[in-house]
Amino acid sequence: MKQDFIFDTIILGGSYAGLSAAMALGRSLRTVLIIDNDKPCNRQTPHSHNFLTQDGKTPAEISAVAREQVALYDTVQFLSDSVTTASSSEEIFTIETITQKQFRAKKLIIATGIRDIMPLIPGFADSWGISVIHCPYCHGYEFRGKRNGILVPEDPAAALHLSGLVKNLSDDVTLFTNGKNPFDDAQLSNFANRDIHVNSSKIAEIIHQNGNIAHLTFENGELVALDALYARVPFDLHHNIAEQLGCSKTEMGLLQVDAFQKTTVPGIYACGDICNPMRSVASAVYTANLAGAMVNMALCEEHPQ
Repeated sequence: MKQDFIFDTIILGGSYAGLSAAMALGRSLRTVLIIDNDKPCNRQTPHSHNFLTQDGKTPAEISAVAREQVALYDTVQFLSDSVTTASSSEEIFTIETITQKQFRAKKLIIATGIRDIMPLIPGFADSWGISVIHCPYCHGYEFRGKRNGILVPEDPAAALHLSGLVKNLSDDVTLFTNGKNPFDDAQLSNFANRDIHVNSSKIAEIIHQNGNIAHLTFENGELVALDALYARVPFDLHHNIAEQLGCSKTEMGLLQVDAFQKTTVPGIYACGDICNPMRSVASAVYTANLAGAMVNMALCEEHPQ
């Protein structure tokens, strides 16, 4: 690759979102470079669900097929690497990688996802994405009618919302506050009326077999058998590239985008989990397909043939 070559678009992140954006751009004859470090956040999840035509496939299977299909568009290139710095000058973005490679592009799409921050509960990280799960739409059907728990997040309102979704799938639901007392009397009465249990003991460990929960142990010696534990964990961005470029964040800490996936910095778009609280494969693919189309439209308007 010549040093003075300028891609139409560089996509940071090559999982579902990055590949979806690349397909839209490849089909529009745009020169694209996808930079990815091959560490998707759902790599531990055994099966992906609620994505039409791919329901029940492993994340790796879906990614492999997607990459194979995107690779058929000869204007799209792949690079296994990690981005370290980014800058812009005269409407051209410059990206540098950990292997000291440098690339330039007219547009950027950030599709790097987010990094989950696990609580310091032994067994939690090992079970994440397997039986410690975040989304009833992605995983709830597989645990329907079973023993379901919800690890109450910092915001108790989120537990109220999630409890309704989980209760719809199972009659056996327990809220675990992990040593806190976040609910008022009215909320506790609401749970009791719906036969949702509340356990306020401090969790000591999640006992599991290959990520499949057997039971929770508590500091007071209590044991509770469980099949699935829903958890909304905090997160951060994988790196500060968006910050380096001046992109704004939402109150949730996601990248701020408009209805066309544009960030607050002209020429930079974002898609997937990094800007959408609805974490799912289907959502990532949709927002990325839109981002790719919007980038192509902008290039057509700025550089008419």
